[in-house]
Amino acid sequence: MTTATVDLDPEAIISDCYPRGSFTWELLIHHGEQVAAKALAVIDYATWLSIDRDFVWQAAMLHDIGIGRVNAPGLGCTGALPYVCHGVEGRAMLDRRGLPRHGWVCERHVGVGITIRQIVQRKLPLPLREMLPISTEERLICYADKFFSKSDNGRHEKPVDAIVKGLARYGADNVSRFNGLHRFFTDPRHAVPAMAHNGFPL
Repeated sequence: MTTATVDLDPEAIISDCYPRGSFTWELLIHHGEQVAAKALAVIDYATWLSIDRDFVWQAAMLHDIGIGRVNAPGLGCTGALPYVCHGVEGRAMLDRRGLPRHGWVCERHVGVGITIRQIVQRKLPLPLREMLPISTEERLICYADKFFSKSDNGRHEKPVDAIVKGLARYGADNVSRFNGLHRFFTDPRHAVPAMAHNGFPL
């Protein structure tokens, strides 16, 4: 890895942003633990990949830290921003703490990444820049996150076909990107894939 993993306590950072024991705090800890566990399980399986395990655990715990700033009453969040903004808000929060590498995970995990074309076509209230996961660690957290829904408190891990069905509502590109991630992390034949211009396996 080109960047050393910093020593930090994700729970302490979450607790500094949201009252310990609050609904948002509980949501972030529970969902973060689920995504982190899934990501670490993938690392244990995909031994053909070189992945920064410590960073993945930290960033998985923090990937949704911006959620408390959005307007999502069903998740107990009463902020002013649209839900789709929780990634860029999370990045801003972690950037201010001197954690830009973790911040990129926040911004790039939403959906299966968001392209400039999608921002323009869907008129999303986001900065006009590519928000696709690039590093293996970013891709892994984006992938692991898709298996758990915050809306049901993550009671069940979603099967792959349910994930694909849900993403299909947002277009074939999203399905294609998820399928690329799935192959990358589950099939060693894709360990050194040719890369498309957006950084995803072809």
